[in-house]
Amino acid sequence: MSDFSDVQLGLDTFGDVTRDVAGELLSDAQTIRNVVAQAELADQVGVAFFGIGEHHRREFAISSPEIVMAAIAARTERLHVGTAVTVLSSDDPVRLYERFATLDAISGGRAEIILGRGSFIESFPLFGYDLRDYETLFEEKLDLFTRLLEEKPVTWNGSTRAPLTEADVFPKTENGIQAWIGVGGTPESVVRAARYRLGLMLAIIGGPAERFRPFVDLYHRSLAGFGHERLPVGVHSPGHVADTDAEAWDEAYAGFEAMNNTIGRERGWPPYSRLRFQHDVGPEGAIYSGSPETVARKIAHTVRLLGLDRFDMKFSTGTLPHEKMMRSIELYGTKVIPLVRDMLS
Repeated sequence: MSDFSDVQLGLDTFGDVTRDVAGELLSDAQTIRNVVAQAELADQVGVAFFGIGEHHRREFAISSPEIVMAAIAARTERLHVGTAVTVLSSDDPVRLYERFATLDAISGGRAEIILGRGSFIESFPLFGYDLRDYETLFEEKLDLFTRLLEEKPVTWNGSTRAPLTEADVFPKTENGIQAWIGVGGTPESVVRAARYRLGLMLAIIGGPAERFRPFVDLYHRSLAGFGHERLPVGVHSPGHVADTDAEAWDEAYAGFEAMNNTIGRERGWPPYSRLRFQHDVGPEGAIYSGSPETVARKIAHTVRLLGLDRFDMKFSTGTLPHEKMMRSIELYGTKVIPLVRDMLS
């Protein structure tokens, strides 16, 4: 992307279960209602996209993102709504298409889907899938889902579900559904996104953005090699905005520490530290946290470096209170987005 005038600035959330002002954990229900309010504010302050992750574990309240997105779509006017990500491997492509086509109707064409494997595996045993079929499940279901996106009768056969013969699926959309693949950083995943003619959404949650430039180049080369037109490239990274750098870092640290240590205990990571956090919010890190000016500079640098069409900041991490997230969204829309556009122009 050489002209950045149309770059989109979005937000993502996993619906992290947060604490109230007294330090008590909110209910899942209240957390979900708060996410709807956060999306309404995002729409009001000019955010382009609002993504909701799918998870099936206690730290996150949202296991059915399409239902939450439908509520958001009915209360917003311009905001595009989508997943970040949909765990395709443990879902049924036909039902998935039907849900998103319905969401697209409710939203007036503002529905998007980001497909992925997900970073957790709880959905596999929950829905009766064998992790030994990890690769086959994703490849076969992706193949079927992309055929369904063409909105024509589908004949398909595979090992992961019953075959289809001239199956016509409804409802039809008015203009199709924007679909992406979320990629963590393997060449095979990048080439797969190009082969299936899907947008590339890079999940950069550690290290400098520079190391993902080869993947962007590979994606564009692969698209050309498959004879496909240019498709969008985006980045998903965590962050938090406050009035000053110190305020943003102090507010965000506890949530990052809690989430990293919770996951780290399962995966054998070392304990998270303030020193590690300060590195992550610096130029070589993947956290976009600080004052509006600091965050805008880092986003603009990443957009230029990778030639992005969209940047989505995951504004929820751990138990960061709803009120702090609302302030972060307000600053992102009213301060960060205009600053990024000025810097890119």
